Amino acid sequence: MLSAQTVITSPTSNADLRCSLNYSDRFVRRKRLHTDCGMAFLLDLDKATNLKHTDQLKLDDQTLIEIIAKPEMLAEITGDKMLEYVWHLGNRHTPAQVEAKRILIQHDHVIEHMIEHLGGSITHITEPFMPLGGAYGHGRTHSHEHVKSIHAHTH
Repeated sequence: MLSAQTVITSPTSNADLRCSLNYSDRFVRRKRLHTDCGMAFLLDLDKATNLKHTDQLKLDDQTLIEIIAKPEMLAEITGDKMLEYVWHLGNRHTPAQVEAKRILIQHDHVIEHMIEHLGGSITHITEPFMPLGGAYGHGRTHSHEHVKSIHAHTH
């Protein structure tokens, strides 16, 4: 089986194949994956990585596989208090795709109820989910690592 050990984050070449993954599946270190046409390959990275839409993986044989953000069920938030909604989402470390007129989050009935309680409207949609990265360039906000990181400080 071919394997990929390299992620190209600013591709300059067209990919040969595509691999569509939802948001949770794009955070990966080592896993057997399949391209959209069904070819199996092993992703074997040094550390857990947040694969982004349009990143490419380079296989042993130099084949390039483009990562595609797969459509998934999301909650679209709209309303008159967008700054307040996004503040509450950030306070709960909720991954969010923030746009000018809407905020997208993964379906979560508790968070959705909170937003509705604040006056926001929720519409369930199916789209690719590409939330903002963390404040310090990390792709995910749910990590509470127990080792020293780049952002180490005392309170």
